[in-house]
Amino acid sequence: MLKDIEPTPPVEDVAVVAVIEDKENKEGLVWSVYLFNMKETPIETVLVSSHGYGIYEGKEVKTSTLRFSLGDIPALTFEKIEAIHEQLFVLNNEYWVTFYENGRLLDKKYTFEPGSICEENTIDLPFIGKKGVLLR
Repeated sequence: MLKDIEPTPPVEDVAVVAVIEDKENKEGLVWSVYLFNMKETPIETVLVSSHGYGIYEGKEVKTSTLRFSLGDIPALTFEKIEAIHEQLFVLNNEYWVTFYENGRLLDKKYTFEPGSICEENTIDLPFIGKKGVLLR
């Protein structure tokens, strides 16, 4: 019955990060999005879907939905999801992450809100040695 269903635990120590890859590009900053596994255990069979949505110049805009299979990500490491263009920063950029941890299926939605990916919001990131915007 309903009382026998265990609640899904919250996802902790997994982050989606927008990282500045190149500041010297003549067309502006080059950004990529990564998944950080800050856990002491691996996460397995990692799947990510991404898309953007919002209002641009008074019109509702949606980007294509992209799906990525990242496989297993060892403890205290990271994996690149995709490159992202600065023109998309005016939209909500959503990443839905699904994975197994200790045999249990977990998922979490991470959303970069419009304007949140910018150089002013960057911090020094663990693992990668670069600056970026981190969502936990």
